[in-house]
Amino acid sequence: MSRISVRGFAVASATAVTAVGSVVGVASGSTAQPDDLELTASDATLLADIPAGQQAQVQTASLTQQADVQAIAADASAKKEAEEAARKKAAEDAITKQKAAEEAEKKAEEERKEREEAASRSAARADASDFAVQSSYTVAQVQAMAQQMIPGDQFTCFSNIVNHESTWNYQATNPSSGAYGLVQALPGSKMASAGADWQTNPATQIKWGLNYMNERYGSPCGAWSFWQANHWY
Repeated sequence: MSRISVRGFAVASATAVTAVGSVVGVASGSTAQPDDLELTASDATLLADIPAGQQAQVQTASLTQQADVQAIAADASAKKEAEEAARKKAAEDAITKQKAAEEAEKKAEEERKEREEAASRSAARADASDFAVQSSYTVAQVQAMAQQMIPGDQFTCFSNIVNHESTWNYQATNPSSGAYGLVQALPGSKMASAGADWQTNPATQIKWGLNYMNERYGSPCGAWSFWQANHWY
């Protein structure tokens, strides 16, 4: 190898050394100075004086230094990708946990409401048979019966439906459909399941209406929510 080619190769080798120093410097937070490059390049020109028998060693050293630069760069890139993947995974896990907690809270609230409604429905209330039979009833009397038969937290909803369906007239009849009574059962004879006096006893109608709302909508308030959306129940 000629002296000129050795000098050029030495400069390339020095450049590789400088590149390695730059990568290490960046990783450690230091900044390379221009003088470092000049000093290294200046020293590298001295490699032109290396005997021909040692030039192969210079070539090997240069290739090794270049490989080191590439390896350091690859390691830095892999580390950055791993950190980004870990960050994304942590964010996804946090979102998943939050959704699971919200679903659990929602389910717990629904179960609590169901328990409260079930307890309210099962609470001891007056039955139709607890009221003396009369030949007729005023609106105030019918409402008083309902207040004793309907759970307290459900009475307003029950009352809203009756207000819209019959205005508390236990003998109300729909001339077109034949619906009858306080809750406008269709047909009215359905209420016979609560008592044979369904046509004349508002307590029997209230009993049947409460059972119907509980079985079909879960509660009078469930029936009222449906009524508001559809204007029937």
